[in-house]
Amino acid sequence: MAVPTFVDRVSLHVTAGRGGNGVASVHREKFKPLGGPDGGNGGPGGSVILRVDPDVTTLVDYHHSPHRRAEHGGHGAGGHRNGGHGADLVLPVPDGTVVTDERGTVLADLVGAGTEMVVAEGGRGGLGNAALASSKRKAPGFALLGEPGDDRVVVLELKVVADIGLVGFPSAGKSSLIAALSRARPKIADYPFTTLVPNLGVVTAGDTTFTVADVPGLIEGASEGRGLGHDFLRHVERCAALVHVVDTATMEPGRDPLSDLDVIEGELSRYGGLEDRPRLVVLNKVDVPDGRDLAEIVLPDLEERGLTVLEVSAASHEGLRELSFAMAEIVAAARAAKPVVEATRIVIRPPAAAGGPEFTIKETGEGWRVRGEKPERWVRQTDFSNDEAVGFLADRLNRLGVEDRLLQLGAEEGDAVLIGDADNAVVFDFKPMLDAGAEILGRRGEDSRFEESRPAARRRRAIQEAMATRAPEETRADVARRLGVSEEDVAAVTEELGDALPEDWGWSEDDPDATGQDDA
Repeated sequence: MAVPTFVDRVSLHVTAGRGGNGVASVHREKFKPLGGPDGGNGGPGGSVILRVDPDVTTLVDYHHSPHRRAEHGGHGAGGHRNGGHGADLVLPVPDGTVVTDERGTVLADLVGAGTEMVVAEGGRGGLGNAALASSKRKAPGFALLGEPGDDRVVVLELKVVADIGLVGFPSAGKSSLIAALSRARPKIADYPFTTLVPNLGVVTAGDTTFTVADVPGLIEGASEGRGLGHDFLRHVERCAALVHVVDTATMEPGRDPLSDLDVIEGELSRYGGLEDRPRLVVLNKVDVPDGRDLAEIVLPDLEERGLTVLEVSAASHEGLRELSFAMAEIVAAARAAKPVVEATRIVIRPPAAAGGPEFTIKETGEGWRVRGEKPERWVRQTDFSNDEAVGFLADRLNRLGVEDRLLQLGAEEGDAVLIGDADNAVVFDFKPMLDAGAEILGRRGEDSRFEESRPAARRRRAIQEAMATRAPEETRADVARRLGVSEEDVAAVTEELGDALPEDWGWSEDDPDATGQDDA
C-alpha cells in the first residue's frame, strides 16, 4: 500500500491531561499534636495546542498518528506541596489549516506563523485540605479530585496559502508551467491526471517573491465530485489571483480554448467564493504551430471579455517573464491592501451547560436532571468514597440553590436527582435539608449525615420522638424499653452514668445527640 506524502484532511483525536488530585494531610511535628491541615493542591493537566509552523506543509504526521494526549498534572502532597503542571502538547500545523468539529462547524482558521489554538484544555487540579479549611471547617478530612481534561475529535483541513492558483483541464501544462517558473519538480507525464496532489513553487519577479499552487486538473462536473480537482478546489480559496492555463494544442474532439475556459469558470462558480479573484488567461503550448494559430484566433474574443491574456510556452519558456511580472503585480497590490495578520491565541470553550443561569433543572423519565457548569464540575471533583467530601458537595449544592429549586418544582424525598449529561450523570437520592451550617465533629473523612448504618443514632432519634407521648411516670429508660431497646444497652448506660440520672441517660436539652441532630 502506497504511503501518502501529502495529506490535506485528517480527523484528530486529542485528549488533554487530567488535573492532579489534592491531598488530605495533617501536619505532624514533635510536641505539636494539632498541626492543622497541610495538604497541597493538584497541578493542572497539560493542554493540546495547535500552532502554525511555516516549515510544515502537510498533515501527513496526523494521518499516521491520529491520537494525541497531553501530560497529566501531578498530585499534591503534604507540607503544602502542590503538584506539578502537566506539560502542554504543541502540535505544529501548516499555515492555512481550518479546524472544524465532527459536524463541520468551523472552530478556527489558523493563518499566520505562530498563530495557535488550544484545542483541548487541561483539567484543573483539585484543592488540598489546606485550601479547603475555613472558620467553620477547620480540619477537613478530604480533598478535591482533579478534573479530567477535554477529550474531543477535531477535523483538520488544509487550505494551501498560495498567492497564485493555476487551474485548468488535465494535461493543460500546469505542472510544466510551475516547473519552468520555479524550482518545483512536480511529476510531468503525457497522460491526464498526472498531478494527484497540489504542488507549490516559489517565483521571484523583480522585488516580489510569491508562491504558485498547481491544482490537479479540473473537468466538467468537478464541483459535484467528478475527477480529482474537486478534492483540491479548497486550495485556491486563499489565492490572490487565479491563472487559467488553457491548452491550445489539445487533440480532444469538441474542445477549444473558449469552451475550456467556460467550463472551468462554471465549475469555479458552482464551488463558490472565488468570484472576486482577479483572472489571468495563459494560452499555453504556443510553441506548437497549430497552438500558436489557435491562440491568435481566440485572443480577440478573450480580450473582449475584459481578460488579460498572455501567450506562453512552458517548453520553450516563451512569455514566461511577462507572465511572472504580471502575476507579481497582482500579488503586490493584494498584499498592500491586506491588513497585517498578527499571531493570535484561540481557546475552544464549550457553551455553558446551563445555557444562561448557573444551573437548570428539568424533570425527565429518569428523575430530576441538573445541568450547569458549577454543579457538574463539583461532582467531577468529589471523592465519593469519602463521606465528608460528599457532605461538602451537598453543602455547596444547597448554597447554590439547587435544593430550594428542586422543592419549588415539586421534588420529594427519595426522588432521583441526576447531575450531568445523559451519558455521564451521577445519580443521587434527594434528601432535603442537608446543609451542615458548621463543621460536624467526628472521625476524619466521615459525615454523619450520610451514614446509614448508625443504630445508636437511630435509637436516640426514635426515643426522642417517643418522649413526646410518654406517661408521666415513665423515664427515658422506660421509653427505651418500650421501644424494644435491649436491656444490655440500657444497663450499659446506667452503669456508666450511675443511678443519679437514669431517666435522661445523661443528655441535656442542649446536647445535639439528644435529638439526633448529627444525623439530620
